[in-house]
Amino acid sequence: MSPQLTSRSADLKRLRDEGYAIEVRSGLLLMHHVPYVDRQRKVRYGVLVSQLSLAGDVTVTPGTHVAMFSGAEPCDHLGQPLDALINDRTRQTPGAGVEIDFTFSSKPAAGYRDYHEKMTTYATILSSPAQALDPTATALTFPLIDADAEDSVFCYEDTATSRAGIGATAERLQGLSIAIVGLGGTGSYILDLVAKSPVEEIHLYDGDTFLQHNAFRSPGAASREDLEQAPYKADHFAALYSRMRRGITPHPFYVDESNAEALRTADFVFLALDSNSARRLITEKLEDYQVSFIDVGMGVYEAQGQLSGLVRVTASTPAQRRHVHDHQRVPLAEGEMPNEYQNNIQIADLNALNATLAVIKWKKLCGFYLDLEQEFHSIYQIDGNILTNEDTP
Repeated sequence: MSPQLTSRSADLKRLRDEGYAIEVRSGLLLMHHVPYVDRQRKVRYGVLVSQLSLAGDVTVTPGTHVAMFSGAEPCDHLGQPLDALINDRTRQTPGAGVEIDFTFSSKPAAGYRDYHEKMTTYATILSSPAQALDPTATALTFPLIDADAEDSVFCYEDTATSRAGIGATAERLQGLSIAIVGLGGTGSYILDLVAKSPVEEIHLYDGDTFLQHNAFRSPGAASREDLEQAPYKADHFAALYSRMRRGITPHPFYVDESNAEALRTADFVFLALDSNSARRLITEKLEDYQVSFIDVGMGVYEAQGQLSGLVRVTASTPAQRRHVHDHQRVPLAEGEMPNEYQNNIQIADLNALNATLAVIKWKKLCGFYLDLEQEFHSIYQIDGNILTNEDTP
């Protein structure tokens, strides 16, 4: 089915989002995997077919209440034919590649207002006897849906956003160019979350190779073959997430004075670095380029056989930057910050939390989430489960 036809027709989009396996073929609307009962009282699956009335590439009110069906003779739960439903038993070919065995007629007084009402009504009539015999029988299969390459950055349709009804909100993230500098534990989780948003481009910067210890603090599950190849992190994660979306560009090198200019065109940058000197250089460049960014940090230490520490998220935009320097929110030189930030204990759940807090703040800055406090610096304290917000306007 054309993603454009589905997205522009509310009734077809609703059918798709609810999990029905619909298809448009030869000008006909097909609903696959509809359960019904045959004469032997066995649950089988057939295809509902309807003529499709369009105005351009948008559906209009169905031109007929009649539906067609490909399958054996549908019956009730006792194996008796649904004679009140079946209008014709002649095998026909209503369109190229579409053959039907029965014609149905079930007309409401006011007719069907759209194709969602029409197709679900017929599907319910067929499914009810089947569900009496097998409660798990359903037409809701949630099939994989291809996305239109011209309209989407995803390789298949983002049905999570449409099912949640937040498409208009998600549009605020469209067209953005995002850079992630550092693809360790936290940076890789940032990528995991950003990759599932409709941003236009994601640029990955990291000169490290993906080694065995990285597999235990990154999203997903690396194979032995992945580790044996020892790819650059940027290449590894670009290949992984390119299975899902377009627009990911790996840059398998460290950002330094010679190449920091590449960040000038980014709409937003996430910094997830171990090196404070590199962080200082990039921070200065981003401030000079008037680019907004978020820096993340984590300091975990062992105390009496248990782990504690802090998780930090610091945002900086052209409208508010002084807190980074005046309050020393970001470690910009080795040894400059408290010892908690000099430790390098990495735990996957804390990396994921650090990334999640960073991405939530980014989405707040984009207007995706409501931001009441408008904090630019947050600290999560592990032992007390406390989140502190600071540096509000």
